[in-house]
Amino acid sequence: MAKSPWSCVLWDVDGTIADASAGIVPRIAQVLAGFGKEPIPAEQVNRWIGPPLLESFEQLGGLTPEQALEAVATYRELAGKAGYATSVRIYDDVPDVIQAVADAGIPQSTASTKPENQVEAILAHYDLAPLFVSIHGAVSDVEVLDTKSNVLGRALRDLGEKGVDISKPVLIGDRHHDIDGAADFDVPVIFVRWGFGREDESAGAAHVVDTPEQLRQLLLPD
Repeated sequence: MAKSPWSCVLWDVDGTIADASAGIVPRIAQVLAGFGKEPIPAEQVNRWIGPPLLESFEQLGGLTPEQALEAVATYRELAGKAGYATSVRIYDDVPDVIQAVADAGIPQSTASTKPENQVEAILAHYDLAPLFVSIHGAVSDVEVLDTKSNVLGRALRDLGEKGVDISKPVLIGDRHHDIDGAADFDVPVIFVRWGFGREDESAGAAHVVDTPEQLRQLLLPD
């Protein structure tokens, strides 16, 4: 059985496992239009995907805190009607890495600020859910800004309660939010470049990879 330098592996979802932009971008545009706002400029699209939407609607969308709460609720309603796995693409070769880690007996969990029910739906749709010991995403309460640190903390606690060795965890992500949240728990981050993060967002990551094969080599060295 392959060995890993990590006792457990935690995954971000948007930009790391899945590209949901084909559904996310038009839904955000529809919500913003309801507030008389213009669609997301092309150069800002990547900035929206990954961070909590409540934060993005305020900071990038120019909405008030009250409007942002309404916007998130409307967005989630639209997503629910469309189907959470609709227009979601899984990055090529990433499922192979997840499968290899599972086959090596390394426990895995998600730690995403995407709503947990959406994460569950996507992983179930693509038959990836059984490869994870636990699945964690943001809470459903739109009034709560559930940060990466919050979700990661819950994921680590849950893994520990399930008897998983959490002494050497690693988080895989594509945004500075992943690195910032992981720092609260001294968890190293492997930053993947196929996601939505800018080049400068990798600062502070333990490793940076360009391909799923490079990621697999880090998780399961030959």
